[in-house]
Amino acid sequence: MAAESLVFEKAHVLCYRTFDIAEEINLEQARRVISSDARRLKLGRENSQYLQLPNPPLAFELGRRALALRQGPVTVDVTARLFDHGAASIILRVPVAPGTTLEPLIALADELYDSVALEELALELIESVRKMIAPAVQGPHLWDQNESYTVLFVERIEGNPSAEELLARADLARVLLGEVNDKPLSAREREAVTQSRFSYTVDDLAVIDWNSAFVYEPSGSSDIPDLLEVANAQLLEFRYYDYLLDAHIGRIHDEVQARRHGFLALFRSPYRALARETLATLVDLNEFIERVENSLKIIGDFYLAKVYEASVKRMRIPAWQASVTRKQQLLAQTYSLLKGEVDTDRSLTLELTIVLLIVLEILFAFLRVFE
Repeated sequence: MAAESLVFEKAHVLCYRTFDIAEEINLEQARRVISSDARRLKLGRENSQYLQLPNPPLAFELGRRALALRQGPVTVDVTARLFDHGAASIILRVPVAPGTTLEPLIALADELYDSVALEELALELIESVRKMIAPAVQGPHLWDQNESYTVLFVERIEGNPSAEELLARADLARVLLGEVNDKPLSAREREAVTQSRFSYTVDDLAVIDWNSAFVYEPSGSSDIPDLLEVANAQLLEFRYYDYLLDAHIGRIHDEVQARRHGFLALFRSPYRALARETLATLVDLNEFIERVENSLKIIGDFYLAKVYEASVKRMRIPAWQASVTRKQQLLAQTYSLLKGEVDTDRSLTLELTIVLLIVLEILFAFLRVFE
């Protein structure tokens, strides 16, 4: 049967924009500040208790907003979700009209992947969230970059096809890429895009790419989109701290070049403040890595764990984590060198003081002899 015959009876597109807004967010205090309607993330699928969320993120509704699209404005439901490690997501639920076929769905996905209007609306909403939760935030800021992810969430398709039938009838690679061109993709490209695909039963399907996913879930369970959001927030945090480490290492280089040893260095090391700042950065970084890595723990090898681990790999989180770890080690070595310079300068100051005391003692001795 042709792909065009697929008719999506119940579906929507979840557009995530995740921002780094703080060093830390007190989620319980944020819940009290927002409203009693705020809720913690809880996975509902069987065996989900083996995915532990030590401090589950907090979600609350922001109401409905108008989103400008090519075919005209649509009303979207908006949710915000807060993570204790300082990230915040804006989730826009874009409706897919019942009766939509595959080609219009691909066109909608293509538009949403790079929608300027969506970005502007997300920025407007994150600013309102920042003001709303200000009392619960430690080290508030707003990084000028964000992480985006899009999930095409389908609950019902005409004829209730199985996962195998859906894969055979729909070119899901084009959906995930937003490829509106009718020319078919190569077999290798299709396989590369759809290689991370999972089914728990014969009737559900999750296909995960690096910045988008297609989830066919007749049960309506949002567990997989929620896990993808957690992974996306982790990716954002590793990117943010990779950026901070680059900036700090560059600043150390510039300041070391600028702070040449002079006469005043005999009394106070020019690197003392820099070494102290570097140590503080290392301590903050260690605490951050622990919070991010502990935001979700896997115990056991079951379906959701496999989906989550695949999404982590697909989003290239291990590569960013390795980059942060490597720069963390470099920063630790730099701190050791700076501390060595400070200790050397301190030793020189002490030796100079001793020499001056000896000279003064000799001088006073000569004065006594002449007297």
